Amino acid sequence: MLLFIAITIACWCLIALVWWNLARGRRAPDLARVRARLAAGERPEGRPRQGPALIDSENQAGGRMVASLLERLRLNERLKALVEQAGLRWHVTRVIHASLALFLAGFAAVWYLEPLFRGAAPVAALVLGALPVLYILRKRKARMARFEEQFPEALEFVSRAMRAGHAFSVSLEMIHSEFQEPVAGEFKRTFDEQNLGMPLEAALVKMGERIPLLDVQFFISAVTLQKRTGGNLAEVLDKLASLIRERFKLRGRIKAISAHGRMTGSALTAIPVAVGVMMCWVNPAYAQFFIHDDTGKEMLGAAVALQLIGYGVIRKIVSIGI
Repeated sequence: MLLFIAITIACWCLIALVWWNLARGRRAPDLARVRARLAAGERPEGRPRQGPALIDSENQAGGRMVASLLERLRLNERLKALVEQAGLRWHVTRVIHASLALFLAGFAAVWYLEPLFRGAAPVAALVLGALPVLYILRKRKARMARFEEQFPEALEFVSRAMRAGHAFSVSLEMIHSEFQEPVAGEFKRTFDEQNLGMPLEAALVKMGERIPLLDVQFFISAVTLQKRTGGNLAEVLDKLASLIRERFKLRGRIKAISAHGRMTGSALTAIPVAVGVMMCWVNPAYAQFFIHDDTGKEMLGAAVALQLIGYGVIRKIVSIGI
C-alpha cells in the first residue's frame, strides 16, 4: 500500500518535471530569437503582450495547460480575484496543482489504506482537493471582516484630516501610517495608483473591486459625487461612519438572538455524522451495508441529501441580511 502511494507521488512529480522541462524548452528558442533580433537592431514582432513579463513567465512556469484550461472555463479571473481579496501572494496555477495533488493523495490513501471503505475514496479526494480553495475563502472572509471593522475609523480619520486642512489624497496616504492591515495596504495602494497618474475615480473603483463590500461602494459613490458636484465631504464621511457603526450594533443584536438557532442547526447536522463515524469504527461489518449494497448506497445518499437540505433551511431561517 505504502509502496503504491510512493509510486503515485513519484509519477506525479515526474510528470510535473517533464512538463516543466518541455515548457522551458519551448521558451528557450523564443528567447534566443528575440536576443538575436535585438542584437541586430530589429524590433521583435509578434502578438501583443497581455501583461507584464514577470506574470507571463510565471504563467508559463506554473503550467500552460492549466492556465489555458482555466481561461476556457472562465475561472482564471475569478480565482485571481479571490486570491487577491484574501491578501495572499499565490498563483492560480499553483492553487490548481495543489488541489490536484491533494485529490490524488486523498483518493490513494483511502483506497489502499482502508479497503473496507473504498466507496468513500472519491468523497475523501474531493474534500482534500477542495482544501486550498476553502483556505482561500476563509482567509478572504477574515480579511473582509477585519477591513469592515476598521473602515469606520478610517473614514473618521479622513474626515478629521480634511478638516485639519489636508487634501483628500494626502489623507489616504496618512492612513497607511496610522492603521493596520488590511485598511492600511488598500488605501496606500489606492493612493499610489492615483499618485502615478491614474484618475482618482478609477483608483477608487479598483479598490471597490478588491474590497467588494457595500460600505466601500457607499464611500466611493460619496467621493465621486462630491468631486463632480461639490459639497462637504468631511461631513458626509462622518455620517457614513456613524451609519456603519449602527449597522454593526444591529448585526450584533441579530447574531445574539439567532445564536440558539445556529447552534441547533450545527448540532443536528453533526450528530448523524458523529454516529456514522462511531458505527464505522465500532462495527465496520454493519456499516458495510451502506457502502457495498445498492440499497444501502441509495439510503446513504438520501440521508446526506436530506441532512444538507435541513442544514440549509435552518441557516436560511436564522440568517438575516442587513
